Amino acid sequence: MSQIAINTSQNVNISFNIAGVGERMLAFIIDLLIRVAYVIIVLYLFFNIFDLGYILDGLDQWSMMAVYIVLTFPIYIYPVVLESLMEGQTPGKRLMKIRVVKIDGYQASFGDYMIRWVFRIIDISFAGLVGLISMIISKNNQRLGDIASGTAVISLKNNINISHTILENIHQDYVPSFPQVIALSDNDMRIIKDNYTKALKIDDRQIISKLSDKIKNILKLEIDATKMTERQFINVIIKDYNYYTGKDN
Repeated sequence: MSQIAINTSQNVNISFNIAGVGERMLAFIIDLLIRVAYVIIVLYLFFNIFDLGYILDGLDQWSMMAVYIVLTFPIYIYPVVLESLMEGQTPGKRLMKIRVVKIDGYQASFGDYMIRWVFRIIDISFAGLVGLISMIISKNNQRLGDIASGTAVISLKNNINISHTILENIHQDYVPSFPQVIALSDNDMRIIKDNYTKALKIDDRQIISKLSDKIKNILKLEIDATKMTERQFINVIIKDYNYYTGKDN
């Protein structure tokens, strides 16, 4: 399985397995079946259960099309809405254990999902051949929407779940210092802990310093260097995050 090395803002590479073309196609098919099922159910309710077919009587072709678009509107925004709500996944992607991530190492934003959604129109052209060819020839199995948004789809199979990588033992009487950590996401904390662990192993003080500064900048914290070293600060940040999010053993 091919891998992608995501370069984080701390200039540390983290390797992820790239989702295969087959996995992505199966996820797409699962999502397609869900959308088809939705259309069947909605139209059945509209015409058979609520017997609202009379609304279409006397309407011209454009008006009838508008009614059908309103009824089926959720299937059009299905990818962008669910990827935003499920942090880079749809039901199909979740079943296939794959996820959309930014190549810079951070969680993709709504804007990124929107770009992927807009380019989907091109990617599914010619029965999906455009997107398929793009995934086959691109370095990271990226369709045009991925390339435009700076994202990639990674596989979560045989990998440690993000929640597992941020676990930290804390005592029951632990007193947190920085409630601001709740502004961070699981993905942010995973990146922080991964980079910090790697830096500790090779005693890379420069990375630790950059990581500490980055955290302070994001959370808008001012720490007295005489009271807490950079290593102590990062350790506290990790423990505080576990405390506030309940991710403790």
